[in-house]
Amino acid sequence: MRTMARSSTSSANIQISGSVAISREDAKSQVLAAIGELVDDGKAEWSRTATGEIELRLVSGEVFVLGETSVTRVA
Repeated sequence: MRTMARSSTSSANIQISGSVAISREDAKSQVLAAIGELVDDGKAEWSRTATGEIELRLVSGEVFVLGETSVTRVA
């Protein structure tokens, strides 16, 4: 599993696999767009839990919780 160190500033740039650095907000937008494509293609469903978190369920069975700055696999 890959982990990324978090910066204390919300506008910090993120280096992704040797490519150009992008802002945290651009990275978040790209991740949400990719997740949206999975949902649109019928490969995943997302919903808000009773606690207000966003849960992503892939048709292959994996379940993730989407946090403000992280994605956590829970099943």
